[in-house]
Amino acid sequence: MDSNYSSDATAGAGNSSVYGVHEAEVEGDSGAHEARGTWKHAAFHVATPAAYAPLPFAVASLGWPLGVTSLVGATLATWYSSLLVASLWKWDGKRHVTYRHLAESIYGYWGFWSIAFFQQVASLGNNIAIQIAAGSSLKAVYKYYLCDGVLSLQHFIVFFGAFELVLSQLPDIPSLRWVNALCTISTIGFAGTTIGVTIYDGKKIDRKSVSYSVPGSSTFKMFKAFNALGTIAFSFGDAMLPEIQSTVREPAKKNVYKGVSAAYTIIFLTYWQLAFSGYWAFGSEVQPYIVASLTTPEWTTVMANLFAVIQISGCFQIYCRPTYAYFEEKLLSSKTKPLFSFQKYFLRLAFTSVYMGLITLVAAAMPFFGDFVSICGAIGFTPLDFVFPALAYLKDGRIPRDPKLRYSMLFLNITIATWFSEYF
Repeated sequence: MDSNYSSDATAGAGNSSVYGVHEAEVEGDSGAHEARGTWKHAAFHVATPAAYAPLPFAVASLGWPLGVTSLVGATLATWYSSLLVASLWKWDGKRHVTYRHLAESIYGYWGFWSIAFFQQVASLGNNIAIQIAAGSSLKAVYKYYLCDGVLSLQHFIVFFGAFELVLSQLPDIPSLRWVNALCTISTIGFAGTTIGVTIYDGKKIDRKSVSYSVPGSSTFKMFKAFNALGTIAFSFGDAMLPEIQSTVREPAKKNVYKGVSAAYTIIFLTYWQLAFSGYWAFGSEVQPYIVASLTTPEWTTVMANLFAVIQISGCFQIYCRPTYAYFEEKLLSSKTKPLFSFQKYFLRLAFTSVYMGLITLVAAAMPFFGDFVSICGAIGFTPLDFVFPALAYLKDGRIPRDPKLRYSMLFLNITIATWFSEYF
């Protein structure tokens, strides 16, 4: 541990940060405050950002053999990559509590700005897609009770944006743990309800009328395939693991390993079943947002939509935090003397309002859920979740010395990084 730890920690402890990242920590020094999260909290945070409503459409765009292979491969690859990122905790003796600062410690200046760019693309794209999905679910519930209602999708996107603005006033990721616990429960509820209704609807459909072929020309099929791979990358996106790990108590590595594994257990039990049952039920006609394909019984469709809104409300919060942290670093530096006692709360409200206003405006103007999902997954999540973890682990030089294990990991990491580099 650094000999400067005590003085740095003392200096940082008094500078309360709006989003839970002290200046000393941002610079990579040892912890300026005690992390108290457990492996359960880590599991909530990791499971919450996952979005699997578009997965049946992704599998349908690839067909059974390639769809199943891609989904299973992406699940295992992201699980492995998450464990690699977690293993880099204090790799050089310092805490790197954001993804971009971890990248900087390994790759220097360009690592910082590359990860910052991809993380921002992932965050913005993810939150725009969430706004559209939430608005669609709220509108479906509204139409169930008021079929002649005059409110449009844009109205519900705005309503959801206002709700997220309220949640944005929570100070940091640890303060979201109960929100994300509720979201994780809703994830299970959404999966159970949607899978059940999907199978129910699938049995009512004339199975001979369901086609599993991928329609269109070879060029169109290739375009759909790349879109599907981007969608899968989006669904397993986890671009915030270092930020989450910084909130977990020591031993942080062990707790995050356990939390990630618990989160992926939930993913195994829900993602695959929903993806495969959705494609089985509706074939190539399945909608990009699976809930839109459900028909009867209507009350269960309403329940699935409500679960979806609750689940993705926490996902939105996880991914808006990098943007908030950036503004915090610029506007709330400990070197800047506050003009009035509640300045940090006023600034928090100001820049979260601007952010939510812009995201809501874009989502309302361009409500194309499927397109945003695939673009966001390909450009934002693929490098963060597949390419960087594999290369960073090799770069830090801590590959096992045992020859068999060493060459196996070397081959696996290079394969993952090379294979997924083709999709962004």
